Amino acid sequence: MRKLINKFTVGIALTLSVVSCHDDLDQLPIDPDSFTEQDVFATTEEAKGALAKLYASLALTGQEGPAGQADISGIDEGFSQYTRMLFNLNELTTDHSVVGWGDPGLPDLHNLSWSSSNDFSEAMYYRLGQEVSFCNSFISNAAPLTDAEAQTFIAEARFLRAFAYYNLIDLYANVPLTTEVSTALPTQSNRSELFTFVESELLEIQELLADSNEYGRVDKVAAWALLSRLYLNAESWIGENKYADCITYSNNVINSAYSLNTTDLNGNGSAYDELFSADNDRNGSQNEFIFTANFDGVQSTTYGGTTFLIHASIGGSMDPLASGVNGGWAGLRTTKALVSKFESSITGRDSDGNPTAWADNRAMFYTDGQEYEITTIANTFTDGYAVTKFSNVNGDGSQANDTSGEFADTDIPLIRLAEIYLNYAEAAVRGGGGDLNTAVSLINQLRARAYGNNSGNVSISDLSLGFILNERSRELYWEGLRRTDLIRFNQFTTDTYLWPFKGGSSAGNGVESFREIFPLPTNVISINPNLEQNQGY
Repeated sequence: MRKLINKFTVGIALTLSVVSCHDDLDQLPIDPDSFTEQDVFATTEEAKGALAKLYASLALTGQEGPAGQADISGIDEGFSQYTRMLFNLNELTTDHSVVGWGDPGLPDLHNLSWSSSNDFSEAMYYRLGQEVSFCNSFISNAAPLTDAEAQTFIAEARFLRAFAYYNLIDLYANVPLTTEVSTALPTQSNRSELFTFVESELLEIQELLADSNEYGRVDKVAAWALLSRLYLNAESWIGENKYADCITYSNNVINSAYSLNTTDLNGNGSAYDELFSADNDRNGSQNEFIFTANFDGVQSTTYGGTTFLIHASIGGSMDPLASGVNGGWAGLRTTKALVSKFESSITGRDSDGNPTAWADNRAMFYTDGQEYEITTIANTFTDGYAVTKFSNVNGDGSQANDTSGEFADTDIPLIRLAEIYLNYAEAAVRGGGGDLNTAVSLINQLRARAYGNNSGNVSISDLSLGFILNERSRELYWEGLRRTDLIRFNQFTTDTYLWPFKGGSSAGNGVESFREIFPLPTNVISINPNLEQNQGY
């Protein structure tokens, strides 16, 4: 199943659909066609098509694509796509990105000044609520299927539900916990209750999931990897130190069959960029990808996903064809705070002394005609360096599937092995056990890939929490983890770490701590009297 959502795009359009705005986290998926749930779950093979909808809900936005028959109403369909919202909420709110567009509520994200009616935080809540609904429906309807393959499907659905709740814990903290399809208004759960649910689900299904699976579907290693991430954030979220557990499950992942991609198809001395090229489902990167959101520029079109990340990152004097697309949307670029993380590897500067070249190949910035300092965000694409990390070109330089260049093929890694290496290192430094020499070795494997040699290697004396946070920034930027990382290090809302336009000022300033979580949507609160708004909103 090289491109999981390709195979079932037509079939899943007939299975589970939501055509109105979600009011809570326990929506009943409704079927707009004559294909009933009894038909969908009549056999294990039919159920596999329904399972594909659960995966596709993290990549697609409706029944047609790229627009038409949207799953969520009240917002532009492309805006509502899961990974696009993940970028907006977890990267655009940080030092990693700014956007020049003035859509209502969008500038508020980088300014850390959003309200409880922000369209983008609402859209993510509904998207995750939809995923919970779909998973609950699938688990219930697939229960009568008793063969081993169907039980694996159910375990995958439980993982996807746990993944949705992981996101809800991270972003909103206090949401309803629903595990069954019901029309009753759900009650509110707190972060600790939700954490316990996700933890127990992942522990229960780890042996029910396949030892290995088709590309695009999760296996038991995915459960271990999500546990690693969950335990790393436990102290931040629920006040409990679980770094030893993070070490345990990180080790499980590290010792699994997954491996770092070291295939350098374009011969630039580094295999890092291959992770984000159009053929990353088959160029060796798939060996590093533990869980992905899959895209195909012909079979599964959306204005979210990598189509968004690539088009929106192109403007100024950039050539869209170099990234395999037919034009730029002139929106996204980065701040000097991210660029400065690569300070030690600079190999070239312009006449003003600003960096233009780096030995660390993870520094994928376009600088020609771009200003290092951001003076104006809105409608000024040349303020701030552009980011070329994601590309719609294959590793060998050939064009991806959509020859028009409108939609991207590039998959997005939601969890990859490199992150788990860094989880292990951080948990070890935080006193979770493990071995610091192993932590250094893991980090140096990432740095050797980035530099193409051992010139960037570090020693155990370099292994501080500050170094690890910066290394996570260098390795994982624009992959949807930065806000969570900054909160864990107490740097997201405080004035201990500032970046350009944090809090709305050009130099940056701290904001209220309640902005470490997003508000529940206003209309959700108004409809369900069982829910209380998060503090500060």
